[in-house]
Amino acid sequence: MGRLEGKVAIITGGARGIGRATAILFAREGAAVVVADRDRAAAAALVQEMQTEGARMVALSVDVTRPEEVERMAQDTAARFGRIDILVNNAGVTQDATLRKMTLAQFQAVVEVNLTGVFLCTKAVLPYMEAQGSGCILNASSVVAHAGNFGQTNYVATKAGVIGMTKTWARELGRYGIRVNAVAPGFIETDMTRQVPAKVLDMVRTRTPLQRLGRPEEVARAYLFLASDEASFITGAVLNVDGGLTL
Repeated sequence: MGRLEGKVAIITGGARGIGRATAILFAREGAAVVVADRDRAAAAALVQEMQTEGARMVALSVDVTRPEEVERMAQDTAARFGRIDILVNNAGVTQDATLRKMTLAQFQAVVEVNLTGVFLCTKAVLPYMEAQGSGCILNASSVVAHAGNFGQTNYVATKAGVIGMTKTWARELGRYGIRVNAVAPGFIETDMTRQVPAKVLDMVRTRTPLQRLGRPEEVARAYLFLASDEASFITGAVLNVDGGLTL
């Protein structure tokens, strides 16, 4: 029996990178998985691929900055599967620039997805989790939330804000049997990090005690642990998955 047998999970930004790896792992561990992504075609392709394994997985086109789409995501999930056990707030974007060069539009675009989107998605699933007396919210923070990062005022602000929301919601929602935790990945081999200059990634590898970048599957396994009953007394925590970069 899988570690998430009988659970229903929503994963935002689930079509690529860490979200994709998490969707695959959760499905293989027995969960019914909703792959929520702005890229409907990529989400549908993942679902089709996983259905050959017998996975219970569906794709939904969702822009996490649009309240009506987020509400529909929660409604459709509950209507299809009867409950919502896990929300992984994974969707995220970057628009990097130094403070001097960053525009208000760049700042707000990242805040809308990485912070407001997390707020909207969590608020949308909350009534279902409260009604069933259980649930698990998992938020994507980042190693940069702990120490800042050159050229990422907007991204760092959102990822630090996610930690604050995680701790606040853990305090508020524990009485309803809802656990709220965050994962703070380091530099992971995804489409996002492929946009980073090679010399910067070489520097990151040198500074990381494990001397390499992480893999999406390694972050997915952290989400799996926190989503499972093995983490039943863990809430308000931030789990670093960074190869020791924050040491």
